[in-house]
Amino acid sequence: MRINVLQHTPNEGPGAIKTWADFYGHELYVYHPYQFDGTLPTASETDLLVVLGGPMSPNDDIDWIKAERRLIKTLLSQHKPIFGACYGAQQIVKTMGYKVSKAPAKEVGWAPVHLQTHMIPGLPDSLLALHWHEEMFQVPDEATLLFSNELLKNQGYLLGDHVIGLQFHLEPQADDVREIAINDAAYALDDNALHQTAAEIMRVDPPEANRLAIFRMLDFITTPTK
Repeated sequence: MRINVLQHTPNEGPGAIKTWADFYGHELYVYHPYQFDGTLPTASETDLLVVLGGPMSPNDDIDWIKAERRLIKTLLSQHKPIFGACYGAQQIVKTMGYKVSKAPAKEVGWAPVHLQTHMIPGLPDSLLALHWHEEMFQVPDEATLLFSNELLKNQGYLLGDHVIGLQFHLEPQADDVREIAINDAAYALDDNALHQTAAEIMRVDPPEANRLAIFRMLDFITTPTK
């Protein structure tokens, strides 16, 4: 399987998604369209698309952001698996014609999310996730609400059996959390509803349950017969 990853900032990489790819012996290609003139994979060379987070918004009027949505639209029409985290989940929703807007509260740091459906086997009822956002997606009518928490109802969705979007991050491992926090520390201090500093965020070890949940979700959307 060829996994094409769209990365949108240097400090938010694939983390445990790469661990999953390595475990199964899949080929993983990481693209940086924000830096390299909008370079993207084609739909024909994509078996699984991963769209990671970033400081931009799907509402920004930028050519490569629009080009990403054209790729996502093609993959949706081909029923190919897509996994989106944070901005990535928003991009999928925007592609489908639904809204991305300011969230009721900015969440930066660790906070629980609660499972809303058992359509994906083996996911725990709650996970301690890393949040790094101030926008939110509208859950498409065609999708099922997957996760919620006390600050934001729309924390995750499942579209059919092949697309998952999460407003939060399960993919960062310990080194990834440190990289995110030290480079974006100022964002954690500005009007953060979770009231956590970068130093406090780095003191939390990513739970093993997060890695297992990523594995189960990626297994689910890439397995032809559920």
